Amino acid sequence: MQTTPLPIVDAHQHFWNLDRNRHPWLSDPEPIPFRYGSYAALRRNYLPADYRRDTARHRIAATVHVEAEFEPARPVAETDWLTALAAAEGLPSACVAQAWLDRDDVADVLAAQAARPLVRGIRHKPRSAATPDAARRGAPGSMDCPVWRGGYALLARHGLSFDLQTPWWHMDAAAALAIDFPDTPIIINHAALPSDRSAEGLAAWRAGLATAARAPNVALKISGLGLPGQDWRYDANGPVIRDAIAIFGPERCLFASNFPVDSLIGSYDAIVDGFLRAIADRPEAEQRLLLHDNAVRVYRL
Repeated sequence: MQTTPLPIVDAHQHFWNLDRNRHPWLSDPEPIPFRYGSYAALRRNYLPADYRRDTARHRIAATVHVEAEFEPARPVAETDWLTALAAAEGLPSACVAQAWLDRDDVADVLAAQAARPLVRGIRHKPRSAATPDAARRGAPGSMDCPVWRGGYALLARHGLSFDLQTPWWHMDAAAALAIDFPDTPIIINHAALPSDRSAEGLAAWRAGLATAARAPNVALKISGLGLPGQDWRYDANGPVIRDAIAIFGPERCLFASNFPVDSLIGSYDAIVDGFLRAIADRPEAEQRLLLHDNAVRVYRL
């Protein structure tokens, strides 16, 4: 399949240099539980030359680097490394930086991150339940936690957005957060992780997305749709893409690759081709929104 002539902003990708920097999940000997299973193939440097090789068939206009769980004691060091990388290599175009919203140093870290021109937003994964049945509101470290919210409240002061990675069974808390802090844009990562592809699981996922979509300051990144032990397949992921766009609308959805993480389940070409197939029946203006314009607006590129 030939690629679309439309330019793409990849709204979620990662770089790392394990020779220079420590990412505990990649650098430490003991692996962590991971939703795709083994991630041994990711324990290698991934830099702009690697990304350009993987994306060679496509018109990548810009990329947004999302914090890659860099050494948590030095969150600003990742941003400084990325700034030097962008100056030398032209990528990334912007970044979503790390900050721990419930840590004592959050005010200083946010001020330092916001002072870096590459930074557009922050990601800190709130505490989440492992299953829908275990989900409870109000847990320490969750989106309801007063300490966590105290840090979150500082984002608006710096004009920062928030990238939210949490499963769909916490979309009620996400909606409440968006309503309580209307000046802070939220971008939900990885389509709220629809890992259960049963009819019941997808129905519950759609209901969760609909809850979050009621808040006008919430957008959705359509990425990270892989399933453990399976190659990226259109028959599994195409309906998810179409449902996500139907719920949030083409004005609030963004394409993203999650590379190189999603290289574990598919090539860049397979992921882009599947997304293009899912949106092929939409007008070109909407395709442009999904592939490029929404990310330019949301991340102020």
